[in-house]
Amino acid sequence: MDTTTPTRVVVVTGAGTGIGRATARAFAGQGATVVAVGRRKEPLRETAEGHPGIRPYVADVTAEGAAEEIVRTALSDHGRLDVLVNNAGVATGGPLGTLDRSVITPLLETNLVAPVLLTQAAVPALRASRGVVVNVTTTIGQRGWPSNSFYPATKSALETLTRCWAVELAPDGVRVVAVAPGAIETPIGDHMGLSPEQLRAVRAWQLAHTPLGRIGRPEEVAWAITALAAPDAAFLTGTVLPVDGGALVA
Repeated sequence: MDTTTPTRVVVVTGAGTGIGRATARAFAGQGATVVAVGRRKEPLRETAEGHPGIRPYVADVTAEGAAEEIVRTALSDHGRLDVLVNNAGVATGGPLGTLDRSVITPLLETNLVAPVLLTQAAVPALRASRGVVVNVTTTIGQRGWPSNSFYPATKSALETLTRCWAVELAPDGVRVVAVAPGAIETPIGDHMGLSPEQLRAVRAWQLAHTPLGRIGRPEEVAWAITALAAPDAAFLTGTVLPVDGGALVA
């Protein structure tokens, strides 16, 4: 009888930079096969460089049919799916008075609708493997960020879904957890279109509200994601773990 433990297959969205890149590499370093999903080919190539377990897959998670195609690809190429990491996100926005549908719709589609559709598509495979969903949210959603309220609102909704799905899928042996990063050194400021001066101001505010007194590294968030998804965490579901240098409790 073959008692070999099968290689875990992990899908990570937003894997081209930042937390997604670090997470894909962390899982690959543990021996997993990682389907690294992102919109741009070159950043995904850089993510996979030197990590033979990472398989880049170019896709826009908000596109029609993308969720089903991502799951189909993972199953057809690798035969199973053990972990889904819903990491892709956008953080554009602004204070009340500046929001319109051109700002709101991409936030909803990327941060909320895409994780719903991708998780839904992945559930049959995750039931078969008794797998794990890890949602990446933000600690700002548990506090308040008056200059950009809609972004954390979408992430708070994803935390609510985390708890609901945890209860809904528990009878099938599927765990659902979330990691809520605080101030992390990623390109998110560039993606928000912040000027260097604005980014410095944001970082100064973040440092002033982070008890450990520094900005976190993507690898530190990736450690939390892989830890929550590990077999040793089998009795843990519905948890939202802050990785924020103590900002949430300050």
